[in-house]
Amino acid sequence: MAVPFRRTSTTRKNKRRTHYKLKVPGMVKCPNCGEYKLSHRVCGECGQYKGKEVVEK
Repeated sequence: MAVPFRRTSTTRKNKRRTHYKLKVPGMVKCPNCGEYKLSHRVCGECGQYKGKEVVEK
């Protein structure tokens, strides 16, 4: 089994892991009520999508 000759430094290890991070979802303000919601989704507060009431609250 292959074993590394030298230990991997923390700097080198951290450089490799720079892309391991949480991504923030694309949030937009609802034009009707002003609450933040996921884009292209029905607003959870007022139940509207593209100016039309889709879900009754």
